Amino acid sequence: MAHHESRGERLLHAHRALRKVPFGDFLFTLMVKQMIPYTGSVNPRVEVLEPGYARISIVQKRRLEQHLGSIHAIALMNLAEFTSGASMTTALPAGYRGIVTHMAIDYFKKARGKVTAESRPELPDLAVDGEHDFYSTITDEAGDLIARATVRWKLGPIPPQVTA
Repeated sequence: MAHHESRGERLLHAHRALRKVPFGDFLFTLMVKQMIPYTGSVNPRVEVLEPGYARISIVQKRRLEQHLGSIHAIALMNLAEFTSGASMTTALPAGYRGIVTHMAIDYFKKARGKVTAESRPELPDLAVDGEHDFYSTITDEAGDLIARATVRWKLGPIPPQVTA
């Protein structure tokens, strides 16, 4: 039986391959923007991507700001959700997927400059279908906690394709 890469494995392989070439981080960001246009709208930079761990940053730009001159709350939620999904997806075995069913975030400080989200989920027993909370923390360049997000994912096997 042929081995099929999971979506997370494909993401990892693309990240690893592109990091080796000039402007690879930029090219990977372009790929993310193409694959996930809304996530790409915050211009995320994947700093570290390993099975079950992601560290992703964004930099404050005028288009991401709200009226207070800091990064908009929803841009931070976008970053937190992408980070949780990248870390969780790279840990999933082939044949499984996750679908977001709920998101919540607590904000502690205005987000200015470069902010970085990290997520290191522990996968549950995948033999049991269910929804599971994974967390992302967002810090600023000084290491101060900006926000903590909970992203609930419904994990389960990818359903077979229906052919007409």
